[in-house]
Amino acid sequence: MRAAKAILCRRNPFPAPAPFMQHARKAGVSSGGLSPQQLQRSRRGAEEKVPYLSAARGAFARSCPTGNGNDYWVDVVRCAVSAMARGLFSWAWLKKPYYIQARFSYLRVKYLFFSWLAVFVGSWVVYVQYSAYTELCRGHDCKRTICDRYRKGVIDGSACSSLCDKETLYLGKCLSAKPNNQVYIGSWGDLEGVVKCQLEEVLRYDLGSEMEPRKEAVLFDKPTRGTSVEKFKEMVFSLLKAKVGDQANLLDLASLVLAVADGNKDGHISLAEAKSTWALLQLNEFLLMVTLQDKEHTPKLLGFCGDLYVMEKVQYTSLYGISVPWLVELWIPAGLRRSMDQWFTPSWPRKAKISIGLLEFVEDIFHGTFGNFLVCDMSAGSFGYNDKHDLKVVDMRKVVPEAAFRELIRDRRCEADEDCVYGADCRTTCDQTKKRCTAEVTRPNLAKACQSLKDYLLRGAPSEIREELEKQLYSCIALRGSADQMEMEHSLILNNLKTLLWKKISHTKDS
Repeated sequence: MRAAKAILCRRNPFPAPAPFMQHARKAGVSSGGLSPQQLQRSRRGAEEKVPYLSAARGAFARSCPTGNGNDYWVDVVRCAVSAMARGLFSWAWLKKPYYIQARFSYLRVKYLFFSWLAVFVGSWVVYVQYSAYTELCRGHDCKRTICDRYRKGVIDGSACSSLCDKETLYLGKCLSAKPNNQVYIGSWGDLEGVVKCQLEEVLRYDLGSEMEPRKEAVLFDKPTRGTSVEKFKEMVFSLLKAKVGDQANLLDLASLVLAVADGNKDGHISLAEAKSTWALLQLNEFLLMVTLQDKEHTPKLLGFCGDLYVMEKVQYTSLYGISVPWLVELWIPAGLRRSMDQWFTPSWPRKAKISIGLLEFVEDIFHGTFGNFLVCDMSAGSFGYNDKHDLKVVDMRKVVPEAAFRELIRDRRCEADEDCVYGADCRTTCDQTKKRCTAEVTRPNLAKACQSLKDYLLRGAPSEIREELEKQLYSCIALRGSADQMEMEHSLILNNLKTLLWKKISHTKDS
């Protein structure tokens, strides 16, 4: 033991504090060979010069008693080692509970953060949806405006009494996509229909850059008081001539319009009925419903009041495709989205019947009774079908008279072919010498219809006709130029496609 103490004292592994050593050096001795009396005197001198050492020494002595003389630093080492051991032992004891407590605190903060984030995102989505709904769905404003004008005697029509007096015409689910063009699912007694109304502005045919035609205020100021029925008929004739061109049977079309204008079927047209009819004639959809009212694939006009009209409801409002939330839509690749659109479709024989209906509609508006019309949006959302799988046109606002299209497109300035586009599918070319759009469309309606039907018909097609069907579809898609320039080829391809499909399904119950 003495040898160990001597080694500790001689090697001095833990030197004395710096003030103590400085005082010892001034006394002319080294710390290695101090006598007990010298060590005590040096310690007292250092403590007098540095007062805090005395207080520290007292606190240390109370917590860790030490001896005197050369045993002092040995006891200091022992006490320090013991204190370190006790500290390590207590830290090891407390380490696990402290870690777990910190872990729980972190988890609580994380869950709280994500909870608030979910509440914030959910509230934002609800707010956006509510704002969009209140902006788009303004059926009460539409009804109030129409009924106010009806009660003042400005307008009249077959649906006015049911909408405003009897209140048997109800506006149900909102389908509006534009604030100024209100669309609702409605019920009219035992009938279900689609109610469309223009708010303060009417969509009128024009070839602006937007799909929606130009908006022009409607004040129901035509025809004016004192206008005779003959004069009104002349106004209708001139308007139809400007829209569908100089047809040989325009008088027949004008007679159809006047028959529709007589809403109460009393044999004469009142001024209020004439004002409603004039406002509705500015809309392409209304004009097309009157023009093709005897065709199978055109929804029937059920009634009107002012520029509000009720048309036949189509049960399935899209040719194909599924609706997904817009947040999900952003993350779906285009190729996968096209495949998804074909997942939920009817059986192939029923798809063939629907496709024959679309081909027949193209045939109806190609050199029809009252001129040629162009389908400027051949997307699946423009067409639907009923429970018997008969095709119906859902949105005819994008079907425009070819004569009016040519008249207006040739006045548009252009730098490239991309400037000569109306809607999604009505395109012409740009004349670089004149910097004006040409009047001839680059693709006929049939080519655009076959493009929409390609994936729809080829998916699930019977193996025995798949090769021939694909060949005919690609020949149809390759059609270029206006239908007038290739009338024979246009008719041949259309009839071949209809015949191929009809032969395959004529013996089934779906036909």
